[in-house]
Amino acid sequence: MSRTALILPVRNAGRHLDRLLPALAAQSLRPDEWLALDSESSDGSRARLLAAGASVVPVRAADFNHGGTRRLASELTDAKVLIYLTQDAIPAGPDALRRLRDALLAEDDIGVAYGRQLPQPDAGLLGAHARRFNYPPFSRTKRLADAAELGIKTCFSSDSFAAYRREALREVGGFPSDVIGSEDAHVAGRMLLAGWAVRYEAAACVHHSHDYGLLEEMRRYFDIGVFYGRERWIAERFGRAGAEGRRFLRSELETVRRAGQPWRQSEVLLRCALKLAGYRLGHVERWLPRALKRRLSMFPAYWK
Repeated sequence: MSRTALILPVRNAGRHLDRLLPALAAQSLRPDEWLALDSESSDGSRARLLAAGASVVPVRAADFNHGGTRRLASELTDAKVLIYLTQDAIPAGPDALRRLRDALLAEDDIGVAYGRQLPQPDAGLLGAHARRFNYPPFSRTKRLADAAELGIKTCFSSDSFAAYRREALREVGGFPSDVIGSEDAHVAGRMLLAGWAVRYEAAACVHHSHDYGLLEEMRRYFDIGVFYGRERWIAERFGRAGAEGRRFLRSELETVRRAGQPWRQSEVLLRCALKLAGYRLGHVERWLPRALKRRLSMFPAYWK
């Protein structure tokens, strides 16, 4: 089988390592390499990762970038399969890595395969719903021809748990070196345009979810708006997110109704308004002062 590397960006991961390290130790697939890119952790994460068998690569926190740091990792190994995992994505079952690797290699034109993200055991109602909405229980291989049906979801991917074929990653120029986020969508879109396929593998699962507060939602969507405002080729080739956003809103409203919490529909609508405001502000960020962008963003260091 192809040589495989596991790549894990970390920063103060201690509270996650209690679950992550045992889950990785139980995997049926043992990666040939394990690189942990540590952004100046101060909680003992580095020592724990070294003890678990990882090669720890220091990254200055001021230099961390979602695309650039992942790009650096890809240049530190010659493995043919690169499995990226975030510190808070916990493999669900011992075959998660193997199933993801096998999904990537199942067809010669698959450039990236990403797995299913299940809610964390303590996830709230809306956080759990977001995972169920974006990560259904059935697998699918997406190609450029599917854009007419799927729109912007065609290039949806998540490197919280994804495997990349080195050949495909190299062909599209690798991870972008300087993006505020959504580097996974950038790479997936470039791969699709270059003739590669994107695989969603529902049988490869991790527990990974977030319960964002109202202002966190706005800040997160500001960053998403920054990305899509700068990468306008994605909307031109795959469509905009409006229809998908409306579908998500309807499903959220139905979720709180079915949960017997109809009073939360006003919260859902407020969240939607804040997300839309953040997204639109992100789209016009070039007109905003840097100090304001730092306050609006979830990654203020990006605006240094």
